[in-house]
Amino acid sequence: MDGGQEMQVEAAPYCCSTCDGGEVSGRNLARRNRKTRSLSTSSACNSSEYRRTQSLHGPSPVTTFGPKACMLQNPHAVMHIQDPASQRLTWNKPPKSVLVIKKIRDASLLQPFKELCIFLTEVKNMIVYVEKKVLEDPAISDDENFGAITKKFCTFREDLDDISNRVDFIICLGGDGTLLYASSLFQESVPPVMAFHLGSLGFLTPFKFDTYQSQVTQIIEGNAAIVLRSRLKVRVLKENWEKKARVDEKGIILTNGDIESSRKALQYQVLNEVVVDRGPSSYLSNVDLFLDGHLITTVQGDGVIVSTPTGSTAYAVAAGASMIHPNVPAIMITPICPHSLSFRPIVVPAGVELKIMLSCDARNTAWVSFDGRKRQEICHGDSITITTSCFPVPSICFRDPVNDWFESLAQCLHWNVRKKQNYLSSEDEEF
Repeated sequence: MDGGQEMQVEAAPYCCSTCDGGEVSGRNLARRNRKTRSLSTSSACNSSEYRRTQSLHGPSPVTTFGPKACMLQNPHAVMHIQDPASQRLTWNKPPKSVLVIKKIRDASLLQPFKELCIFLTEVKNMIVYVEKKVLEDPAISDDENFGAITKKFCTFREDLDDISNRVDFIICLGGDGTLLYASSLFQESVPPVMAFHLGSLGFLTPFKFDTYQSQVTQIIEGNAAIVLRSRLKVRVLKENWEKKARVDEKGIILTNGDIESSRKALQYQVLNEVVVDRGPSSYLSNVDLFLDGHLITTVQGDGVIVSTPTGSTAYAVAAGASMIHPNVPAIMITPICPHSLSFRPIVVPAGVELKIMLSCDARNTAWVSFDGRKRQEICHGDSITITTSCFPVPSICFRDPVNDWFESLAQCLHWNVRKKQNYLSSEDEEF
C-alpha cells in the first residue's frame, strides 16, 4: 500500500475482500487466514497490499476479521484513507484572481498590504479583490501614490456581494481572526487560503511575510501542500420569530410556517467552534444535548463548546479539551465550567448530528456565537442543529499538515515545554 496515494475501499459484490462470491473454498479460507495472521503481527506483514506506512492515518482497509467475520456488504460505503503528506494543491487552470483580506484599521499592516497588492497587480497581473471598507481607511484612501493601484481593485461588501465564483485563492494578512473571517465569507466551496502571520498568536497562519514574493509565486505555480480544515454546518431554528429582535448580522434566512407561528432558520459555516453560554445571567446554563435524535446529557454550567479539530486548539483547549489534528474527522464537545466533577470533554464521529436546546426547566435563556461572531439569544423552543459541513477550508501549508501543526503547538502554545531533568551521574546514585 503506497502511503503517497489515496485509497478507496468499496463494497464488492461479495461478502468480503478475500472470497470470490461463491462458497468459501479451503484454498480461499487458508489464504484469508494467512492474511489475517500476517496483519496481526507487524513483523510478519510482508504483503505490500495491506502494509501500513508511517505517515498513514485511519483504519486499515481490511474487511475480514478472524477466520469467519467480515464487513457487512454496503454498496454505498466508500472508505477514504488519505496520507496527509499527499494532499497537494493543483490548478485546473492558472489562477487569475485573488482575494486579499486585511485586518481593518491596523496601521502595522498598511505597508505589507500595499507591497503585496503592488506585487500581485503589477508583477503577477492578478485581479485583486478587496473588501470595500478596507479601502475606506484614510491611510489608504489618502495615499495618492497608492491610488493608481486601488483603481484596479475589485471591491465587495460582506453579506451583500457574492464573490464565491470569482476568487481563485485567498491571501490573509493578520492573525487567526482573518482566516476565520475568510471562512465566513464563503457559505459553500472555499478557495485555497494562504495566511501570513502578522497578528498576535498565529496558530493558523504559518507563513512569514519576509519572503512573500517567492512564497506567493509557488502557490500560483501550484507547488504547495494543503490541509482540509473541516467546518460545522449550523442551523439555528427560531420559534415565534416576529416576537424577537432581529440580529444585526444576517445569515441565510429560511421561512417555514404562517405568520402566527413563524419559524425561521439561520444557517452558518463555522471553522472553529459554536459556543452556547449563559450570557449575562447569573444562573447556570441548562441546555439539553441530543446526538442523532437521542438525548445524551443535560449541560449544567457556564455553557458548552462544539468545535472542529481546528477549533480544538482555541476556546476548547482553554476549557480543558484535548488537541486534535485537523485531518482527524471528528467533532469535539467540551463543557464550560460544568457543575459536575465527572463531565469530561468527549469526541464524537464527524458524521453525527448534534442538537442543542434549552431545557424545559431552564431558569434563563442562553446565548450562542459562531467563531466569536453573530452572537444571538436562544429562547425556549429554539434549537441549534450542528453537523459536519461538506465544504472544508483548504488551508495552504508552509511545509506539510503534520509539521505545520506541531510547529504551531510548540511556537504558539509552548506545548510540553519543561526544564529538562539533569543527568544523574554514578556519584549521585550513591546518595
